Order: sequence, then C-alpha cells, then structure tokens
Amino acid sequence: MDYKSSGVDIEAGYQSVELMKEYVKKTMRPEVLGGIGGFSGAFSLAKFQGMEKPTLLSGTDGVGTKLKLAFTLEKYDTVGIDCVAMCVNDVACAGGEPLFFLDYIACGKNYPERIAEIVKGVAEGCLQADSALIGGETAEMPGFYPVDEFDLAGFAVGIADEKDLITGENLKDGDALIGIASSGVHSNGFSLVRKIFPMEKDYLNQYDEKLGKTIGEALLAPTRIYVKALRSVKEAGVLVHACSHITGGGFYENVPRMLRDDTRAVIRKDSYEVPYLFRLMAKQGEVEERVMYNTYNMGIGMVLAVDAADADATLKALAAAGEQGYRIGEIVSGAKGVDLV
Repeated sequence: MDYKSSGVDIEAGYQSVELMKEYVKKTMRPEVLGGIGGFSGAFSLAKFQGMEKPTLLSGTDGVGTKLKLAFTLEKYDTVGIDCVAMCVNDVACAGGEPLFFLDYIACGKNYPERIAEIVKGVAEGCLQADSALIGGETAEMPGFYPVDEFDLAGFAVGIADEKDLITGENLKDGDALIGIASSGVHSNGFSLVRKIFPMEKDYLNQYDEKLGKTIGEALLAPTRIYVKALRSVKEAGVLVHACSHITGGGFYENVPRMLRDDTRAVIRKDSYEVPYLFRLMAKQGEVEERVMYNTYNMGIGMVLAVDAADADATLKALAAAGEQGYRIGEIVSGAKGVDLV
C-alpha cells in the first residue's frame, strides 16, 4: 500500500505546481525575494521605509457557494479572481496597498490542469490588484471533498502609512456618497442564488437578450477589483473620509461599518439604474426589495464618502481608472445606520 492508493497523488501535485508557474511569475513585484516553491514567501519592506508609520493590513476570504455554479458549468478560470477580489478590496477599502496574496485550494482529487486553471484566475486577480502571488497550498483530501469539487480561499497583506488609513473619523454631515459599479453579484448571496435559479447546465447556458449573455455567464462574472480605482482617487488629491465594500449583508450591514456613531447614510435608490440581473433575481425568486438590498450589492460594489466639494473630482478619477461611479447619497447627522429612500 502507498499514499496514491489512499487517494493522494503526489505526482499530480508536482504537475500542478509546474503548470501554474507561468501564471504565478507574471504577478511578481520587485519586492518579492526568492523563487516559487519554497516553504514560505518572502517580501522586502525596504521600499516603504520612507513612511512615517508603516502599517500592515490584511484580509481573508473565500469564494463560497459560488463554486457550486462553477462545478455545474465546469468553468474554473474566473473563481480565482473572485478569491483575490474579496481579500484585496477589503485591504484597499481601509486605505491600504495590497502587497501580496496567498491561496489555499482543498480538493477531493488533484486534477493538475484544473488546479492550474484555478490558479490562472488567482494570478489574473493579483495582476489586477498589482499584488504578488507569493505562495499557496493545494491540499488533496479524498473522502473529505467529492472528487469533482474543491474549496478556494486566500488572504492578502497590504500596507499604508498610518495617517493614510481610511477610518471614518473625518466623516461629517454633508459628505457625498459615491458608489462604484459592481460587475454583477460578485461572491456573496449564492446560497439564495442557487434557490432562485435551477442549478442545471442546460438552464444556465440559456442566452438572455437583456443580459447580453447566458445566465450562467452573468452569475459567474468575476468580482470587480477596486484597488486601482481607489488609488486613482487618492492620486487625484481626494481625501476619502470613509469607505465600505458591499459584500455579504448588502447595504444594510456594510454601509454602517463605515459610519461614526453620530452619522447616518442616506442612499437614493433612483440615483443609478439597478442592473437587470438583480431585477431578474428579485422577480424570479419573489425576493422582497429589502432582502435584496440586505443580501446583494445591487450594482454598487464600493461606497466612498468624500467632501461634497470633491464629488466631481472623485467621479472623474474613477472614470480615468475605467470605473463607473455615481453620486448616490449623502451623510447626515443622526444615529448610526443607513436609509435607502
């Protein structure tokens, strides 16, 4: 008896590493020390010695049950982007620059080509975030996961000068709220998505004229990465007073996280057009409007609070970064919370 007979193929693991190397190499930053395949990833902080108070930030997350959709459609090249996005967006939301990322893939059986396809997506996400993929782990766990399924998670580490952290302490009555468009459902609420739509390949491959793509393609659209957008706003000289990444819990849970106890957010639902996909979900699943706004991003993946005088400059900076921004509301005095009107 050997390890392979128990369900773990070490040779497949070696092959996976070889196949993914070309994608990983593309993400390297000058600060990365050493090559691929070591026991740990090393990253030099010498470049950041000029900061007054260099501060590390971190974020960790997974793709969640969106993976079930990927299994059904047998499409694995974008879920890695989702994994990176969920982590680096949190770091950027706090004012940090993501430096490096590590992933963790646990599978029932190691299919090297599939693992390489997943990591290709992770590397693409890292490129979009200017973040280095300096390590990871692929764990073959027969008997724990079905042979055709896997889980995907990761974490990002970033840096900021302490004075540049976005904490919400500068938030004030009259600040403008700027929403940045999402690319779709992103990576939250898929347990409900899987109740709304039949998770059958034939159904998901149906073309929807209003979507301009199949339902499956619309649902699998990778999470938008906002690192460069927030950098563009900063480089435009705009001071972001507060920021919220609209993830699980939608508006009602995430917007209050950016507020002080004496401030309240007022968001106008008619300030932008809710994408058709969300309207389709609400109709087909008979989901109440409040539940939709409490579960999904509804077309807004990030919310920034800036001085009202900086609203136009913020929108211009977002456009320069290739993002669609909207002025969606304002901050008022009051008990911490959010009103959608």
